[in-house]
Amino acid sequence: MESPARPTRNVRRLCDAIASLPTRSGATVHGSRPWLPGIVLVCCCCLCVPAFAATALVAVAASFAPAARQLGQTWEQQSGHSLKFSIGSTGKLYSQIVNGAPYDLFLAADEQWTERLIQAGLAVEDSRTTCAIGTLVLWSPDARRLTSHGPDVLRRGEFRRLAIANPKLAPYGRAARETLRALGLWTALQARIVQAENVAQASAMAASGNAELAFIAGSVQAPGGSHWIVPARLHRPIRQQAVLLNRAAGNVAARGFLAYLRSDEAKARLVELGYRMAD
Repeated sequence: MESPARPTRNVRRLCDAIASLPTRSGATVHGSRPWLPGIVLVCCCCLCVPAFAATALVAVAASFAPAARQLGQTWEQQSGHSLKFSIGSTGKLYSQIVNGAPYDLFLAADEQWTERLIQAGLAVEDSRTTCAIGTLVLWSPDARRLTSHGPDVLRRGEFRRLAIANPKLAPYGRAARETLRALGLWTALQARIVQAENVAQASAMAASGNAELAFIAGSVQAPGGSHWIVPARLHRPIRQQAVLLNRAAGNVAARGFLAYLRSDEAKARLVELGYRMAD
């Protein structure tokens, strides 16, 4: 549902200009022209009629949610439009879209899911864009646990539980599995691995003490504790992608936010939040 946008700067300037018009006696219009409020109202209405504030429903991967909220808030203030976020694992959100969920924009943590939507005829092919490259982090709320090299900590096995996002649904979970396989530890640690639905839940498991370690996104890492940044060579790139869904082809809010995600301003902010830009 669209609602009238807030008055623009041009409206305020027009009001000020009318108010400062001199009368024949040299005084300003204020106090001498009782019909002034009517003129101002008509002018405001004329200028505001074509300007509407639209709303876009955005499906966003849990790993990208903190960044999306920050960028969304900035863009809403600049545009006057609004965004509503639905957060979950990339795979779960994909399934919802395939089953008819009324999303306008999909912010995925992996390129395979956006490609599937395009192949299924549910997304606008030329709208797909890579917003950033995600960083995988091994994190512990214990400031002393990861003071040495991450793989050494994993090999020593001095922990009960290691939380990861579901590799079948969450790209950061897939990257965690690939990392453990590259280190030759995937099979050895099976009994200690606990799977969460998404990377935010994996982080919560560690933060609550239900796991001593967690593979999470650098963007959702809680303050404090200790961490090891996983070298990018140990897993496939985690491409945070955005794609416009077919039902939103005419949604100005969805298109506008997608354009903002491609802007230099948004890219600079994502780098500040721990992401890398695509080469």
